[in-house]
Amino acid sequence: MIDYKEIRHQLHEHPQTAGNEQFAHDMIVRHLQGLHPDKVYTNVGGYGVIAVWMAKDSSPSQGEVPEGRRGVPTIAFRADTDALPIGHRCGHDGHTTILLRLAELVDSGECVVDSTRGQALSTLHSPLSTHNILLLWQPSEETGTGSQAVLESGILQQYNIVRFYGLHNLPGYPLGTVVLCPRTFAAASTGVVYHLDGRETHASTPELGINPGLAIAEIIDRFNRLNGQNGEFRQSTLICVRVGQPAFGTSAGHGEVMFTLRAFTNDEMEKMLSEANQVVDEVSARYGLKVSRSLVEPFRATENNGDCVEAIEKAAEDVPLRVRYQMEPNRWSEDFAEYLLRYKGAMFGIGSGEHQPELHHPDYDFPDALVEPAAQLFFRLATACTEG
Repeated sequence: MIDYKEIRHQLHEHPQTAGNEQFAHDMIVRHLQGLHPDKVYTNVGGYGVIAVWMAKDSSPSQGEVPEGRRGVPTIAFRADTDALPIGHRCGHDGHTTILLRLAELVDSGECVVDSTRGQALSTLHSPLSTHNILLLWQPSEETGTGSQAVLESGILQQYNIVRFYGLHNLPGYPLGTVVLCPRTFAAASTGVVYHLDGRETHASTPELGINPGLAIAEIIDRFNRLNGQNGEFRQSTLICVRVGQPAFGTSAGHGEVMFTLRAFTNDEMEKMLSEANQVVDEVSARYGLKVSRSLVEPFRATENNGDCVEAIEKAAEDVPLRVRYQMEPNRWSEDFAEYLLRYKGAMFGIGSGEHQPELHHPDYDFPDALVEPAAQLFFRLATACTEG
């Protein structure tokens, strides 16, 4: 078996932010050259990579594999490859390595192993007996743009994806514990910027201008009332306020206010954003201000399919890994949501240690011991799908 600890450490030492993941891209491609996927797509949606192993009963004996084979069911798995500006402090280096190990398992058709005792549980049929297996290393997750770029490439649409799985490591849980959310795994969120334009005037005659300051103060107060209505989790967080310039002879005529909005379902997020816009429009009209708005890094809610959550639970028990249900979704967001809007699938967490720093902490480092059990869980999901 390839030294995946060394691979993960190389990725960790070469962190690249969204849109710049060439080191990870090239390492993935080099690794795949030693395996036998039927199709490899490079530079997908930027620096993404897709590898496909075709079902044995549909793969041609010679010549090129035809594009797509739309009628053959395909099981897809995704890892994200980008880092933060402070380095790989979210564990995407580990996610990338997990999928590289999964590629090796699929390629060789190895049996699932008890990760705690190193013993084979059972010899499983190849996951390629009836299904294609598609592995996606996706760029630009942190900015929420990578999944959409991959979808816009059109490659996924060439395959009949019947299940789509993703994971994220979760500090605060025992190492290897599988964390399941029955409905939403990660919240919807978006930044929203409101630009308010009035009219500047001399500071001695503010009544002759239109100063947005009082309107912004009212908007901030009103946005606090958007939180937690109708028994649903809704959160409005003030991010930034700018009004006027440091020119003491001038009454401000321009301002902007920024919020991050969060909700646990896509429907609730749409309602919240609509209500927020109504508040700003009503207040601005009363003060005589013109309004423009923009969304920044919008994420949809990662809403799981119940059947896929049950499949993850069963696969975890078979590996075996401990399972814990988390009834409240994670408040942070994931662009894996874009796939779940189109395909049946689920995202789950896997514990990276009870005493690990939180994600995005400067001291966070993905534990190498998590690679093998996580890859075995993914492999068991691929195999279970062939068993119906």
